[in-house]
Amino acid sequence: MTDSAMNEPFATRRTFAIISHPDAGKTTLTEKLLLNGGAIHLAGEVKARGAARRARSDWMKIEQQRGISVTSSVMTFAREFEGLGHITFNLLDTPGHEDFSEDTYRTLTAVDSAIMVIDAAKGIEPQTRKLFEVCRMRNVPIITFVNKVDREGRPVFEILDEVADALALDVSPQSWPVGMGGQFEGILDLKSGRISRPEGDSREFLGKVDHEPVPEEFAEEIELGQAGYPEFDLEAYRHGDLTPVFFGSALKNFGVAELIDAIARIAPPPRPQPSEAGVIDPSGNEVTGFIFKVQANMDPMHRDRIAFMRLVSGTFKRGMKLTPSALGKPIAVHSPILFFAQDREIADEAQPGDIIGIPNHGTLRVGDTLSETNKVRFTGLPNFAPEILRRVQLKDPTKTKQLRKALDDLSEEGVIQVFYPEIGSQWIVGVVGQLQLDVLISRLEAEYKVGAMLEPAPFDTARWVKGEAKALSDFAEFNRANLAKDRDGDPVFLARSSWDVSYQQERNPELTFSATKER
Repeated sequence: MTDSAMNEPFATRRTFAIISHPDAGKTTLTEKLLLNGGAIHLAGEVKARGAARRARSDWMKIEQQRGISVTSSVMTFAREFEGLGHITFNLLDTPGHEDFSEDTYRTLTAVDSAIMVIDAAKGIEPQTRKLFEVCRMRNVPIITFVNKVDREGRPVFEILDEVADALALDVSPQSWPVGMGGQFEGILDLKSGRISRPEGDSREFLGKVDHEPVPEEFAEEIELGQAGYPEFDLEAYRHGDLTPVFFGSALKNFGVAELIDAIARIAPPPRPQPSEAGVIDPSGNEVTGFIFKVQANMDPMHRDRIAFMRLVSGTFKRGMKLTPSALGKPIAVHSPILFFAQDREIADEAQPGDIIGIPNHGTLRVGDTLSETNKVRFTGLPNFAPEILRRVQLKDPTKTKQLRKALDDLSEEGVIQVFYPEIGSQWIVGVVGQLQLDVLISRLEAEYKVGAMLEPAPFDTARWVKGEAKALSDFAEFNRANLAKDRDGDPVFLARSSWDVSYQQERNPELTFSATKER
């Protein structure tokens, strides 16, 4: 960032996502960050009893029932830091399950950095690698937080080496657990040489800092750790070549203050975003942004529909008119929203890096660019070919209209993809993982009062077909039983196997069979 940009209002923004596999403590860490940031006074625990103690960032019924996050949530809070001043954090809590990696990918388009949460006992789990790959695809700088170090865990060196291998990055420990599990005696800050120790009983973590020496039995390990890994390099981290590693316990609120301090001091402020005309710098005067998420029915009483926009450039002011790229005519944004889970407040002004919610009734869709001149088109928000296809069977045939509305809505959100076959009346949904199908059935019943079942489809995957009109017409004449339209009306080839895709591509070289589609 240039010296002049350092003085811009957006330089105080830190927009980041939290990513992990299930049960690594991601939602607990999210809430402890909010607690340390002063956004809440009581952190809910996912597995605690009673609605008042449920995780406040998990609002969906299926999330509360299963104790997992299945959709991204957005939370904004702010804190003062010595030498930095007032820092505004935009925190995006992503789904932890690999079945929702597509939602995680879209969320990563809207952030400037990410926190990767690792369970000290489990290390890098196989399903986590898919989330790592998603993170690397977006090339966002990553801070790694090794959680639950107060419990029985794996050797520190083993965890660090796994992180380096999974992310294909250098690792640079910024703190070090003094003992693990039952031997845990505190965390050493490698920069200052100070130990944060639990006060009194080992189960109480109050974050007291003192200057007592490191116990001899752990000193050699820490010395080896300092010598065996590179020192932190800010440029390498922001370029995506190195991940700083912090250790702590989110549940006991230990090491969280150090993490939030690191986000404020080293995580990048808003970065330029790619568009069809080149990158758009946050210092630009024109107000621009893009929709990376749409969520319906966050407030079931009002059947609301919120589009989440990442502001890329310019100073947004409440009531100004912006033109969505898919609509072509301006709309006035009268009630922009800032979020903390289910709590909302009207945003009178927003800076690049901020995430605002725009209430609408289907006007805005994922992938839309909003701008003052309608000359900008941001890129990088694709749909991915589904890995599971299922037919939808209504329990009550009279609710066909409600089902169509629900499938369109959920497809627009990115929960599923929906395909309408050229032949046959049964609609087909496509997902990346099985858990998405469970979410589909749950939300159909809870939010749309539609009972439905899923049955196997005679197809294995889908490809978007592109080409000249005549070539497409000729292809359709012989393959109509395998053709469908997606929600946008674009042609989709439903394949029985990957061999089928290769065969059709060979027979129709003038057509492309794409596994992705830019939204």
